[in-house]
Amino acid sequence: DAGIDPGEVEYVIDCSEEACGDMNQRGGGNFAKASAEIAGLLNATGSDTRGFCAAPSHALTIAASLVKAGTFKCVAVTAGGSTAKLGMNGKDHVKKGLPILEDVLGGFATILSANDGVNPEINLDVQGTHTVGTGSSPQNVIGSLVVDPLERAGMKVTDIDKYSPEMQNPDVTKPAGAGDVPQSNMKMIGALAVKRGDLDRKELNDFVVKHGVPGFAPTQGHIPSGVPYLGHARQEILSGNMSKVMIVGKGSLFLGRLTNLFDGISFIVQANEGAEEEATVSRDEIRGLIAESLRDFASSLLESR
Repeated sequence: DAGIDPGEVEYVIDCSEEACGDMNQRGGGNFAKASAEIAGLLNATGSDTRGFCAAPSHALTIAASLVKAGTFKCVAVTAGGSTAKLGMNGKDHVKKGLPILEDVLGGFATILSANDGVNPEINLDVQGTHTVGTGSSPQNVIGSLVVDPLERAGMKVTDIDKYSPEMQNPDVTKPAGAGDVPQSNMKMIGALAVKRGDLDRKELNDFVVKHGVPGFAPTQGHIPSGVPYLGHARQEILSGNMSKVMIVGKGSLFLGRLTNLFDGISFIVQANEGAEEEATVSRDEIRGLIAESLRDFASSLLESR
């Protein structure tokens, strides 16, 4: 549907929450290359990236960096849903006497390619990261992923047209007792904007509506974590309705029981600023530079006599 030749894809990054391997190395991988084989991506290789719910944003950042560096011209980032998450959510619904409200496995795929001068681009200069020393309080997490990178870039919180943090469908999460996750994230972003002076307190509710996105994605961990809005963001930016969107990936690393840390990474998708032209020097220019250097050298020899 996107008009992309499967043969153009050179690298695949899988960022699911599952793992595969043999009886001794349970997480050896690799979903990405196996998926590429099934999809008929004959010219692609790939690898798996894991990070619970934050993995898609990590994978997209890696993919954008690979393309920017010229290592690969076309990278696919993919992920499948999680049957375990389906069971977890369904169990909470059944406990409350409700039918199982989510009966679908989520999944997504995104293509990142060299700048064509038209499609939106990922701005790698504005990067939010939850580091080891950030802490796990909601204020610290959102601060490190949203406010801090914008401040470093000299931008206000209100300069971003839309924020896409965790896009879980509240029709599913509310009955399960998890509340409206996207709205909670936006309220925290708005509160930090008020604290920073980017927003008046009385404008907080309007900010949540204007700059937030209602949750609409399946609630299977990594699937709703920021990335579902990418397609919509592309359309809105291309149509001129928006210029900047921030994708915010958050993850609960403590669920892996190796650490008590939280996790997250964010980036900005913005209107295309034009394809970068490679700095090339013609043969005549090289000859001119050599001739100029020789003249300068000859002049210095004459002056030294």
